[in-house]
Amino acid sequence: MLKATGATAGAVGAAMGAGAGIGIGIGTTALAPPAAAAGASFAHPGLLHTRADLDRMAAKVKAGAAPHTAGFAKLTANRHARSGWTANPQATVVRGGAGQNYAILYNDIHAAYQNALRGHVSGDSAHLDTAVAILNAWSAELTTLAGNADRFLAAGIYGYQIANAAELVRDHPDFELGRFQEMLTTVFAPLSDSFLVKHNGAVISNYWTNWDLTAMCCVLATGVLCDDKAQVARAVEYFKHGEGLGSIRNAIPVVRDDGLAEWLEAGRDQGHALLGVGLMGTFCEMAWNQGIDLYGYDDSRFLKGAQYVAKWAMGGEVPFTSNTRRKGAINGWSGSETVTEAAPVDPAMTRPIWAMIANHYTKRRGLPASYLTRIAAKASPEGGGGDYGPNSGGYDQLGFGTLAFTRDKVTGAGAGTDGSAGPAASGAASPAAGSGSGSDARPQTGATAAPSASAASSTAGDLAATGSDDVIGWTAATGITALAGGLLLLRRRERARDASQ
Repeated sequence: MLKATGATAGAVGAAMGAGAGIGIGIGTTALAPPAAAAGASFAHPGLLHTRADLDRMAAKVKAGAAPHTAGFAKLTANRHARSGWTANPQATVVRGGAGQNYAILYNDIHAAYQNALRGHVSGDSAHLDTAVAILNAWSAELTTLAGNADRFLAAGIYGYQIANAAELVRDHPDFELGRFQEMLTTVFAPLSDSFLVKHNGAVISNYWTNWDLTAMCCVLATGVLCDDKAQVARAVEYFKHGEGLGSIRNAIPVVRDDGLAEWLEAGRDQGHALLGVGLMGTFCEMAWNQGIDLYGYDDSRFLKGAQYVAKWAMGGEVPFTSNTRRKGAINGWSGSETVTEAAPVDPAMTRPIWAMIANHYTKRRGLPASYLTRIAAKASPEGGGGDYGPNSGGYDQLGFGTLAFTRDKVTGAGAGTDGSAGPAASGAASPAAGSGSGSDARPQTGATAAPSASAASSTAGDLAATGSDDVIGWTAATGITALAGGLLLLRRRERARDASQ
């Protein structure tokens, strides 16, 4: 299992059960995440959606409220949300290399999630029954995730997604929860754990930001679904202090005086940068629903990074600090690559990632976030898997944020989502604490590595595969050239170093 880098998982786990409502340091008092109830463990449902969230969606749609009704219409129009969907489970799912069949998995996962969400909002039990049937079919059949390096992407993306679908039906009388938990912990989570510890045998800088983030999301979602405090603690610790670029200070290495913070993967291409922002938002939202404030961590660093990407993705000019990454295998081939500017963008490109992030900061927190507000409005109403193209890139997010995350502005002190009580009010609780927004004095990782003098060709098998053709094809279709890549080890400018302290 994943080893914590910094404070031990045990130390983090020992703090669980104590509330985490710490204010953010950018001019306002933060709304605390749902508080812990004495003696309780995890809030269920408690990944991307809580019981209060589901009740809010249902009430808004029933009342005909905008934009929730438009969001719900996007859901009901999606073919994956039909109650007649029949699963096609496989014993082995392959992503990357010969015999790829992973599209079967992601289509079934999105059908399960969309039916579960539709069932909760509409009250139609046929959709919940369909979601349960899909998930039960897969937990009875799936034993292996295979392929080249992309198998780690499959484990991370589809692991967190299928856990979210299951969390929505965990109390259904026909759902085989124990069998599903076994599948998640033996098929998906071990690959994600391994990636965060070993990075597929590569040097720590070989893989770009989103690789870590997919694995982090899987580990966190597994911990919540399986009531595993140690898994949750490891994921949170990696977010704060991990050596790879999924950790927040490596993903967002430079905080600027104008309130924006540079998103590292903006130097790669637009598609993968949007993927990374969506994944970090997903991670923060799942943690928030368990009482852990990572949205506000390190003086709301994620807000500043998301604002940067939103501005850039809409065609605005943004600064970018030159950086160099090392590539290669440990004791094997090596190379380096320097990125000097933000990649070109297509302002028409969108993904269903913005409503969740914008609503957290502007409605839960009451903070100004003009770029997030504008790009979320532009993307509304958000759809989900099947609405953004046929390839895997169109299924990287569960989506439907206009329906799921549009909130009324919080007005009461201590209020939960939409001004109502959070999960603790119904007897559920947060499992973790000590994860608020105060700046951490721990030094950033990877700040002084020099680039390699050579860039030899890879002879390390699947190590060089740093993204599937589906993802590259998706970005290339918009006129953007995707870079082969990995995480970056940064050479910070003096001003950037000062700003990040």
